Amino acid sequence: MKSKYSGILFLAAAFGAYAADWLTFGGNPQRDGWAKHETILTRDALKDFSLQWKLHLDNEPKELSSLTAPLVVENVYTSRGVKDILVIAGSSDNLYAIDADSGKVFWQKKFTVEGKPKQQPHWLCPGGLNDTPTIAKDPGGLGKMTIFVIASDGKLHALNAVDGEDRFLPTQFVPPFSKNWSLNVHEGVIYTATSQNCNGARSAVYAMDLKDASHPIFTFWAKNGGIWGRAGVAIDPKGNVFAETGDGDFDPAKGYYSDTVLELSPRELKLEDFYTPANHPWITKKDLDMGNMSPVVFPFKQWELVAASGKEGVIYLMDAKSMGGSDHRIPLYRSSLLTNEDVNLAGRGFWGAFASWEDQQNTRWLYAPAWGPPHPNAPAFPITNGPAQRGSIMAFKVEEKDGKPVLSPAWISREMDAPDPPVIVNGMVFALSNGENTQQLDDAGKILNSKQRAENPSGNAVLYAFDAATGKELFSSGKTIPEFTHFSGLGVSNGKVFVTTYASNVYAFGVKQH
Repeated sequence: MKSKYSGILFLAAAFGAYAADWLTFGGNPQRDGWAKHETILTRDALKDFSLQWKLHLDNEPKELSSLTAPLVVENVYTSRGVKDILVIAGSSDNLYAIDADSGKVFWQKKFTVEGKPKQQPHWLCPGGLNDTPTIAKDPGGLGKMTIFVIASDGKLHALNAVDGEDRFLPTQFVPPFSKNWSLNVHEGVIYTATSQNCNGARSAVYAMDLKDASHPIFTFWAKNGGIWGRAGVAIDPKGNVFAETGDGDFDPAKGYYSDTVLELSPRELKLEDFYTPANHPWITKKDLDMGNMSPVVFPFKQWELVAASGKEGVIYLMDAKSMGGSDHRIPLYRSSLLTNEDVNLAGRGFWGAFASWEDQQNTRWLYAPAWGPPHPNAPAFPITNGPAQRGSIMAFKVEEKDGKPVLSPAWISREMDAPDPPVIVNGMVFALSNGENTQQLDDAGKILNSKQRAENPSGNAVLYAFDAATGKELFSSGKTIPEFTHFSGLGVSNGKVFVTTYASNVYAFGVKQH
């Protein structure tokens, strides 16, 4: 359906060609978390950085899920003026378009879903909308500025960013009430991943071709290895798709690729290559799966590197051209144990997604959200910023040694409580200490339910800004956010950093503009 705003949207694309949009989880298909085109939020402007507005949304949390990570599309020409539109989805099948400057809802949509889940909801399978949307400026000729999101019944919605009008009829993409993760789009093909056998749906990577009017769907079945990195899949500049799988059987002859980093072809999702750690049996036995992380792709010298990790507390670097060598077991680089001395399956290790950037000296950096203290046998970090027993951001320089890339420890941030994936803005690392109760079992070994965990958070969410080279604390939101957040992420655009919480609140921190 052609929108009456098509011409306006064309103007928006023309005037906003250099806008600092944040259109997908991590800011781009590679999931590097680098706000490369942000110009307003600088180190100097940080002295005027504070809470600009707070908004409560009418979303009902489902188990531990509530609001998705924020996205922003800038300079959208509308009948009400030029708007920066903040896009957030809610677990109870809501989608909100918010004026990023005023904090007022621009439009919202409540999706009508078909059917009900076959299983009783629980914190692994909440039965609600779980995927962070993605925004595309020209997805297969549909028109400019289209928001994509999957409702809880598995149908993909394509919406005009100006008014929420459907670009095409909702189309079944993934199984109903499956647990699917952040959407990604590249050259007119949209991707997601499913995990944890929710409502009987097998773990898989899904692709839909938006350029083909029939919207064909392609699938790579991960069998029993769940793919639940919250950034979903990463995509390199050539369109290859990368995902990390969780615990389970490993038997390539039968198509079992658990605790593995997969490389899949664009669109058809054929297996191109993979890397599986040599200690796979140990990882699976101890439930230290890698499926809880999304990989990041970035260039470094002659390589296109893929960084991956998981609960074990080890980071791997792989060459996208040859993921694990001839036997698929040898990465370019494997770190020592950096965290999780306790071999804890819940509140330890690396979780969520990385961030990476290249500074003005052409030094490539990698930042990792570590849950729990550094491993006592980890290499020394030259700069520490106080005790970090509950968690931290670990920073590494990517360097070349003996003809291969390595990670050189650089700094550890101050203590954080289960940090979410960080983002990089003009020499600063922004990261959220989420305050969530990450424990899955009580002292008697009984599984805690969502209500118990939600009513007993470990603290409140705190937004920090750190010096990207030293980890020195530059900003803290303190007690400004009184509640916790679960499995979210940050959005950055036009001088603002956006935070969502479990209480269905949105916080906009930024530099006041006139």
